[in-house]
Amino acid sequence: MTRRGLILFAALGVAWGIPYLFIKVAVAELDPGMLVLARSALAAILLLPLAVFRHEVVPVLRRWRPMLAYTLVEIVLPWYFLSSAEQHLPSSTAGLLLAAVPLAGVAVAFVIGRPARLSPQNWLGIAVGTLGVAVLVGLDLGGSDLVSVAEMAVVVVGYALGPAILSRWMPDVPGVGIVALSLAGAAVAYIPIVALTGGWPTVWPSAPVTIAIVALAVVCSALAFLLMIGLIAEIGPVKATTITYVNPAVAILAGVIVLGERITVWTVVGFALVLVGSWLVTRRRQQPLTLPDPEG
Repeated sequence: MTRRGLILFAALGVAWGIPYLFIKVAVAELDPGMLVLARSALAAILLLPLAVFRHEVVPVLRRWRPMLAYTLVEIVLPWYFLSSAEQHLPSSTAGLLLAAVPLAGVAVAFVIGRPARLSPQNWLGIAVGTLGVAVLVGLDLGGSDLVSVAEMAVVVVGYALGPAILSRWMPDVPGVGIVALSLAGAAVAYIPIVALTGGWPTVWPSAPVTIAIVALAVVCSALAFLLMIGLIAEIGPVKATTITYVNPAVAILAGVIVLGERITVWTVVGFALVLVGSWLVTRRRQQPLTLPDPEG
């Protein structure tokens, strides 16, 4: 890997590893729906002018049906449930559970009619990864917060569905336009939701929460996507997907250092099993030339 590739890889690993920390900070004061609205709106404001400049808006709008489905499963639902789950789960645990996205991707491929041929080591990866999730839920969390774990399951499935939709129905559509319009669509969708649920904050959020929102929108969404484009151009889409193995480690470190979250032996064991399982599942399988999942 070139020096530029290493820099892009490290930067993206941080950008997609710290959202869980900032979400944990933000939901201490904000309703999950309001957080999604603020994050998606600010990120859309930053990316839409770039998409317009690159003439990428119209091609995306021509595929509005899969675009709508992508926005729903990649942002509208996952971002809400992730924020809701982090009201109860440690940020590091949320990041670890999302390491199971490659495992869910296998099931999604079967559902949408594009199953990959799985080797014995791929099946072993599914078993190992599933065991890792079971360790995290049953032993690290002690079987508690099952509602939050179910919310994380929605996030995992959504993040697996999003790239599959792009790969099958929008493989030739420009990426900046997809992300910009999906963020804008999510923001528009959440305006009435927040209004009807009374999620508007009654006072201006504190400085840490404001910083968290800005970081989520600017660094973890808008900038992270541009870094991903650069990384794919530098090292290729297959190697770029290995970033999903770095993000959970960053999430753990951020939660421990900043929030003082604890690490148990089961955290380490579960993390290792999920990581090994995801690696075995994706090994020697050609990855689609689509957008990897953002964090969060």
